[in-house]
Amino acid sequence: MAKDPVCGMEVEEKKAAATADYKRKAFHFCALSCKDKFIKEPEKYTKEKSSSGCCDGESSSDCCCSK
Repeated sequence: MAKDPVCGMEVEEKKAAATADYKRKAFHFCALSCKDKFIKEPEKYTKEKSSSGCCDGESSSDCCCSK
């Protein structure tokens, strides 16, 4: 299992909705919307952060898990 770097959701690598390579590392995403956010600002999502839940800090309309 991998962790979607945008929303924090656990994603099975072989069943990921999308993947992207960044700095020689593969990232797996639960939805294309998460990949799109990652591609726009990869540094934002590759820094160490503490998240208390899915899409922490985003309005519910922007969270991929609410769609």
